[in-house]
Amino acid sequence: MFKKVLAALIFTTSMPVLAQQTAKPVAAAPAPRLIVAIAVDQFSADLFSEYRPYYTGGLKRLMQGAVFPKGYQSHAATETCPGHSTILTGSRPSRTGIIANSWFDLKADRADKVIYCAEDEKQPGTSNNNYVVSPIHLRVPTLGDRMKAANPATRVVSVAGKDRAAVMMGGAKADHVWWMGSKGFVSYAGVPVPPLVEQVNAAYMQRIAQGNPAFELPEQCVAKDFPVSIGKDKTVGTGRFERAPGMAGGFRISPELDAMTLAFAAAAIKSMALGQQGQTDVIAIGLSATDYIGHSYGTEGTESCIQVDRLDRELGAFFDRLDSDGIDYAVVLTADHGGHDLPERHQLNAMPEEQRVDPALAPKALNRSVAASTGINGKTLIHGDGPAGDLYFDLSLTPAERAKVETATLALLRAHRQVEVVFTKAQIAATPSPSGPPESWSLLQEARASFDPERSGDLLLLLKPRVMPIATAFSGFVATHGSPWDMDRRVPILFWRKGMRPFEQPLGVETADILPTLAALIDLPVPKDEIDGRCLDLIAGEGDSCAGK
Repeated sequence: MFKKVLAALIFTTSMPVLAQQTAKPVAAAPAPRLIVAIAVDQFSADLFSEYRPYYTGGLKRLMQGAVFPKGYQSHAATETCPGHSTILTGSRPSRTGIIANSWFDLKADRADKVIYCAEDEKQPGTSNNNYVVSPIHLRVPTLGDRMKAANPATRVVSVAGKDRAAVMMGGAKADHVWWMGSKGFVSYAGVPVPPLVEQVNAAYMQRIAQGNPAFELPEQCVAKDFPVSIGKDKTVGTGRFERAPGMAGGFRISPELDAMTLAFAAAAIKSMALGQQGQTDVIAIGLSATDYIGHSYGTEGTESCIQVDRLDRELGAFFDRLDSDGIDYAVVLTADHGGHDLPERHQLNAMPEEQRVDPALAPKALNRSVAASTGINGKTLIHGDGPAGDLYFDLSLTPAERAKVETATLALLRAHRQVEVVFTKAQIAATPSPSGPPESWSLLQEARASFDPERSGDLLLLLKPRVMPIATAFSGFVATHGSPWDMDRRVPILFWRKGMRPFEQPLGVETADILPTLAALIDLPVPKDEIDGRCLDLIAGEGDSCAGK
């Protein structure tokens, strides 16, 4: 599919670039000319490992590099925006400021009080559902930002299926930031659409018009081909992503999205001659289809199995394209978080204790219970966006009311059979930033890694493992992530460059380690007190790629 989409694009038109300046002298150990940073949304370490014997394309190539199968998005809030904020900043959400996909600002001058991680809420007429995309909430520089500060000739491009993926990896100074909209790839308000993007979007509309026949079922997916009921007249588990001509709805929730994103990335590399000038350039690529499919169908049916197979193939075609252009590139591939399959399939497959969350833990229901317990009626007492995560006490409460509400809320939650723990803001704030192996952290330390004193809630509610925080499955949302448990924290971290000696390190590392590791490859100084990660030595055996960095 990648090659078909790529063939539809014309590479003689180009995206605008900055005027070239004299590059820095080449070091004795040549730096790669292009860094390719790939985030596969919801590509858990479990999902990566499950299909390792079947990789034949891009993922097989990456396994011939430095393989860290036990990488960690080490924080508790394992959501898309926080996860992407760690990948190219070297920092955890407590430093990036991206504590969740959305948070509450009860002082905000707008009705909904909910702030989306990649919006500028100060723009007139915006809301959480109708926002102007912006990187203003990201408090730290990305790798691309640091590279441009060191050498303005550096080109930085970020393309993704989701706006928050493109923004959080691209940073504040990227030359191009593009994500998939309803009619093709779009960028920040007011950014002109270059001819290349027009061509990519024309290819997208052509794909929609053609439809998509059902994908073949790979041999490794045959055993997964059985229906799982998730409600009245609704099943998942046997899909093939067939899409009728003219029907755009299924494109995003299919392998087609990643193929289009990779084709766009390849076209941008070609048209801008990324990696073919004197300096090192960087392109960040956010592949979002695995996440959309995981939410819509779960992680263990034919849908997810086909997606991983297609991902491997599309990545292989993408790397082949870079090889054919003779680019000296280094790759890192990881994920923004893991994921968990739907309880109904787990129950069929030897896990009867799997369950969906009690609706009584949803914020509206919790408000009713706390109001009945405290006798404080006529106002919203607690704000939250789901049955787990941050909870905020309303600002209209008097000190005495707030104390009553906090006591009642803690009592209700801590007595609930599905609640693992509830931390107060004071508890988390008093905890030092964690250090050491991420697999050994306590839940409180994980919570601290996600904590921002301005944006985090008054309470943090964490559910027990094997409780799906979706009370009732519905079309497009049958399973999710976001927990502090390893199923959501563990992600693969893979580094590859032509000619490197392969090795595998099974001990835990963090996605925050990616930036200092890449910075060392290009001799980019990064003060250690500005990041949370550490450089990972990518030289197997003797030698150290981090030496003196």
